[in-house]
Amino acid sequence: MEIKKLFKTIQKVSKKTSTDVYIVGGFVRDLLLFGKKYQAKDIDFVVLGSGLEFAKEFDSAVKQSGSLVEFEDFDTARYVFVKEDKKGKIIEKLEIEFAGARSEEYKKMSRKPKVEPATLEKDLSRRDFTVNAMALPISIFSKGVPSDKVIMENLIDPYGGTKDLQKKVIKTPLNPDETFSDDPLRMLRAVRFASQLDFKIDKKTYKSIKDSSSRLSIISKERVQEEFFKLLATKKPVVGLELLHDSKLFLEFIPEINDLEGVEEVKGYAHKDNLSHTFAVVENISQYTDNTLLRLAGLLHDIAKPKTKKLEKGRGWTFDMHEHLGKKMVRDIGKRLRMKKSDTEYVANLVRWHLQPISLMDDGVTDSAVRRLVVNLKDDLDDLLLLCRSDITTGNQKKKKRRLKNYDVLEKRIAEVNEKDQLRAFQSPLRGEEIMKLTGLKPGPTVGRIKKAIEEAILDGDIKNEYKASKKYFEKIKDKLMRDVEGWEIEKNK
Repeated sequence: MEIKKLFKTIQKVSKKTSTDVYIVGGFVRDLLLFGKKYQAKDIDFVVLGSGLEFAKEFDSAVKQSGSLVEFEDFDTARYVFVKEDKKGKIIEKLEIEFAGARSEEYKKMSRKPKVEPATLEKDLSRRDFTVNAMALPISIFSKGVPSDKVIMENLIDPYGGTKDLQKKVIKTPLNPDETFSDDPLRMLRAVRFASQLDFKIDKKTYKSIKDSSSRLSIISKERVQEEFFKLLATKKPVVGLELLHDSKLFLEFIPEINDLEGVEEVKGYAHKDNLSHTFAVVENISQYTDNTLLRLAGLLHDIAKPKTKKLEKGRGWTFDMHEHLGKKMVRDIGKRLRMKKSDTEYVANLVRWHLQPISLMDDGVTDSAVRRLVVNLKDDLDDLLLLCRSDITTGNQKKKKRRLKNYDVLEKRIAEVNEKDQLRAFQSPLRGEEIMKLTGLKPGPTVGRIKKAIEEAILDGDIKNEYKASKKYFEKIKDKLMRDVEGWEIEKNK
């Protein structure tokens, strides 16, 4: 729904029900920051009355596809508008929320507040930050977004949000200890807004975050993950990452990040600070893409270095196999943050292979090694190469230029091998059904082992990636393959 039409509909319902309605929160903040250019994806409304009953009246008045979700305990309802393409894929989404003006009182270790009706000013006081604690009456939006003059004349700003916008400061309306105690997730939101808006966090507010950081542990990991991913999606995520580290908030959901900090020196041997390097990698990635999961991979690519660090004579500090342990650690972190399994595996796979492209830059590397990289990464190969390019954080510009040029050469070689061997959707051209027919085997791991042998031959360059070559190879080594399989079966059943 168009914003102008939306506001007009809400005004009609407001008049019909004799209910005062105000726009609050992020819409007001960003309207003041960016003006009419701002494109809203969600809008919050405070109703001086029942938010739930007003939402039901609005639902009846809309006469358009959408969905109403009710939260009776909080006198709140959310209405979601979606626009889909011909295939049913969502291409636009707008969420609006109606809430009755209320006060909330929390117990120390609970996230279930006692909710009571309140004035508009009292409602604004429970907001997270002053820049989000401003309101505008819906009545001034009769013809769409009004002029700046009309906005400022009607702005309700009891906690100095406009001044803090001008000063670019994140500050709580009430005592920050009280604000963060009520909802500890607000500490993470403060850091996210600092990244998103490029604002500073008020000193008193930041001190409270540092003092209260451990209270984040009572928040569900799903909510933490959602807020953390919003931070990673900001234009300058490193601003927020540095604050998460400094404030100790990372200790409550990814404590492994803090282990990256520090430089150890023994007998003149020192290694770089892995934390500053990691943040530099994320910053590099952020200049190329807004892919949140790829940025997360940059954050976690060296996560296992502290656990694999050794000082070896003649080599200095080593971090052997940190990519393998890193893959396991990413899976643990993914479970902890309740991430989708597919998202976790994407990040884990990039961490596992992030050193491999470097080894392919030697002149003596065969096409076989390149094929294996293409097959193992499949559609994620371009993302891996972007991660690897971003992993170059040296301040020596000549060295950096040389290393980046090496990746140009590698990418050209990968393209040539991929075009020649058609590897992106790679699997044995001789399918399992035909192998069973040719051997009399039943479905099971044995058939998979035979397919694997054919695939290995293709990757090693012994045969071409095509059906005729695969079948000819199978016929040639069928007897040996079957003997190997039979031996394996006997060994397994001992």
